Amino acid sequence: MATSIQDVAREAGVSISTVSRSFTRPDLVSAKTRERVLAIADKLNFSLSRSAAALKSGRSLRIAVLMSGHIRLWFTASVIEGLNEVLHTQGYDISVFQISSIEERKEFFEMLPVRRNADAVIVASFDIDNNEIAQLASVGVPIVGINSVEPEARGFTAAVNIDDVQGSTLAARHLINLGHRRITYISTNREVSLSFSVQSRFDSFTTCCRREGIEPQVIVCKVDDDGRYEISDVVNQLMSQDEMPTAIACQEDGIALPLMFQLERNGFSVPGDVSLIGYDDSFYTGDIGLTTIRQDPVEMARVAARMALDLIDEKPIEQPYIVFPAQLKVRSSTSRVK
Repeated sequence: MATSIQDVAREAGVSISTVSRSFTRPDLVSAKTRERVLAIADKLNFSLSRSAAALKSGRSLRIAVLMSGHIRLWFTASVIEGLNEVLHTQGYDISVFQISSIEERKEFFEMLPVRRNADAVIVASFDIDNNEIAQLASVGVPIVGINSVEPEARGFTAAVNIDDVQGSTLAARHLINLGHRRITYISTNREVSLSFSVQSRFDSFTTCCRREGIEPQVIVCKVDDDGRYEISDVVNQLMSQDEMPTAIACQEDGIALPLMFQLERNGFSVPGDVSLIGYDDSFYTGDIGLTTIRQDPVEMARVAARMALDLIDEKPIEQPYIVFPAQLKVRSSTSRVK
């Protein structure tokens, strides 16, 4: 016979409502009591059904996550990891809405009125316009941004971000200090507008270069229908320039890593012929020796998740906007100009 909530209450020596609150409203139960109740529930193999917990708490126990691009991308996957790490332990599920095209974007916001069954919305690396901001706000739940500008500028309740101005300036200064003046910057042409600071990275990098009298060349890396970068086209554009650059800065490691192999396949030594710097410090960059700018999307997501939980519980947020510092990781893919 399955264990009931009455069985747990009896063995723990508490009321049925205390058992229920231990699962659904832990803030209303002392830590000692909740620990005892959960231990007994675990021993008796009892769990409160999600539907019952949601009904009891008046919450859906679900958080909607709006993301741009493909989930398999390093940044996106890292954000999901950080969110799940915090939210799952608090009994929340994540509903991911992946927006990879203009059509998907339009459909999401058109269907928004029927998607009110979430206790909060987390917007990750997605640049929404004023009309979309108003639509999100109409849902009436907390909205937390990841890789976002200050929350007031987007109508969010709270937000976290990396200091991309600092990061891109560090990248540019590193190349300039190594003596490079023929510098190329590689960006992307993603269809859906992102706010994981693509424009901020580009603007900050070029501003730093121009202060030193350097005008970086810009190459746009195409993205195919499956979200893959067309690196061979980038190499063709590089080789079509009057002179090959002595240094290349990439918008993200997802471009820099395959570009390193493509350059060497075409007879260019990294960093002998050309220095290469990425942005993210994603998978394998340390093993391969890519100089890059480090950011930590897992930790950003953890902080955003805790913000969302506090806002759901109507707790005050002492710091509604948190900016994480960027860090230059110097490895073997950059060297002094020859």
